[in-house]
Amino acid sequence: MAATPRFRNDASAAPGPEAASDRKHPVDETLPPLKMVTSGLQHVAAMYAGVVAPPMIVGPAVGLTPKETAFLMGASLFTAGIATLLQTLGFWRIGARLPFVNGVSFAGVTPMVAIGKDRGHDGIAVIFGAIIVASLLGFVLAPYFCKLVRFFPPVVTGTVITLIGVSLLPVAFNWSQGGNATADDYGSTTNITMAAVTLVIVLALRKLLRGFLQQIAILLGLVAGTLVAIPVGITDFGAIGDADVVGFPTPFHFGAPQFEIAAIVSMCIVMLVCMTESTADMLALGRIVDRPADERTIEGGLRADTLGSALSPLFNGFMCSAFAQNIGLVAMTKVRSRFVVAAGGGILILLGLFPVAASVIALVPLPVLGGAGIVLFGSVAASGIQTLATAALEKGENALIVAAAVGVGLIPIAAPDFYHAFPKDLLVVLDSGISTGCVVAIVLNLAFNHLGRAADPGPAEPAPEGEALDRAVVPAH
Repeated sequence: MAATPRFRNDASAAPGPEAASDRKHPVDETLPPLKMVTSGLQHVAAMYAGVVAPPMIVGPAVGLTPKETAFLMGASLFTAGIATLLQTLGFWRIGARLPFVNGVSFAGVTPMVAIGKDRGHDGIAVIFGAIIVASLLGFVLAPYFCKLVRFFPPVVTGTVITLIGVSLLPVAFNWSQGGNATADDYGSTTNITMAAVTLVIVLALRKLLRGFLQQIAILLGLVAGTLVAIPVGITDFGAIGDADVVGFPTPFHFGAPQFEIAAIVSMCIVMLVCMTESTADMLALGRIVDRPADERTIEGGLRADTLGSALSPLFNGFMCSAFAQNIGLVAMTKVRSRFVVAAGGGILILLGLFPVAASVIALVPLPVLGGAGIVLFGSVAASGIQTLATAALEKGENALIVAAAVGVGLIPIAAPDFYHAFPKDLLVVLDSGISTGCVVAIVLNLAFNHLGRAADPGPAEPAPEGEALDRAVVPAH
C-alpha cells in the first residue's frame, strides 16, 4: 500500500478547489441504505455490552431494583446514541466528524459506586449532579486541552494506540470466559470453545468473502456464533420475554440532580481521564481513516464528548466517552464513513426507546462477543505497532520512551492490585493503563525530544519526528 495519503483534509494537500471537489473523502461518503444500516448495526453489536455493563454494576450497588437497573441500561443506550450523533454529524464547532462511537465510560464506574453506594435514588441524583458539573467544566476546557495534540508525535500516539488495543484484550478474554467471574460456568470449556469457534468463523469470513459481505464479517460472525450457541445452551432468551415494548427514558426519572463537592471533584478527575483517552482515540482513528486529527478536530470531539455527557443525566445516563473497540472495527472493515456510525447512533436511540429491540441484541452470548473482540481489539494494537514503525525507534531515546510507557501502561493489566495501597481517588487515573501510559509517553517525549533541544546543535533534532507526524499515514489494513 502506498505511503502517500490519497485524501487529506488540510488545505495544503489540495492543489485547488477543483481537485478538492473531485471526490469526497471516504469519511464523508454516504453508503446505500442497506449497507449503512447493517454496517451501523455491526458497530452497535461491538459496543453493546460495553454500554450496558456500567449501569448493570452501578444500579445494584446504589440499591436500585432490577427493573430500575434495566431502565438505566435503556437510558444509557439512548444517551450513547445522542452522543454518537453529536460526534459524527456535529454542528457548529461540536463533533469530531469522524466515525467515532461514544458510550458510557468505564472510568467512572468505581467513583460512581463509591458516591452512590446504598443511597438509592439520592445516590443516583448525586452522581448525575456531579456528572453535569464535570461535563460543563470539560466543555469549557476543551479549546485548551486540544492544544496538547502537538505533544503527540508518532512515538507517543503509537504507544498509546498500542496500549488501547492491549488494554481492551482482557475485556475480550473476560467475555470469552462468560463475563461473570462468580458464575459456575465462568471459564468453562464450553464458553472458551464458543469464543474460539466465533474467532475462526470471523477469520474465515474475512478470508472467503468479498466486497460488502467481507466488510460486515464481524456482524455475520456474531450471528453465526449465536446460532451455534443455541444448541450448546448458552443463549438466554429470557430477556426478550421480560422486556417492555416501548420505554422512553423519562427526564430526571430518579429525581432532580443533587450537588456534593466531594462527588463533583471525583467526577472532574474522571472527566480529565476521559478527555485524555478520547484525545488518544481521535488521533488513532484519524490515522486509520487517513484524516489526521488536528487541534480543531480534537476540540470538536472533546466538546461533543462533554456536551453529550452533560445531556446524559437529563435522560438518566452516565458520562460518555470514546469507545476504542469500534476503532478496531473501522480498522478491520475499512468502512470509514462517519454516516455509518451515525446510523449506529440512530440504532442506539431506537434501542433505548424500544427495550424489546435491545433485548434481541443482548441475545449474543458474551463468549461469542469475546471471540470477535479478540480480532477487533487486536486490530487496534496492530495499528499502534504500525504507527510506531514511523517513530524513528533507532533513536535510543524513542525506544526508551516506548519501553517505559508500555511498561507502566501494562501495570493495571498484568498486576491489577499493584496500586491497592494508593488513595481511591488516585485509582481513577492509575487503574487506566491508557491514561498512565499516555502521561508517561508525553512526559518522556518532552524530556528527551524537546527540553534543551533548541540549544543543541547536534544532528538529533526533534524536527524529523514532527514531520513524520504530519506525513505518516498508517494503513489500517
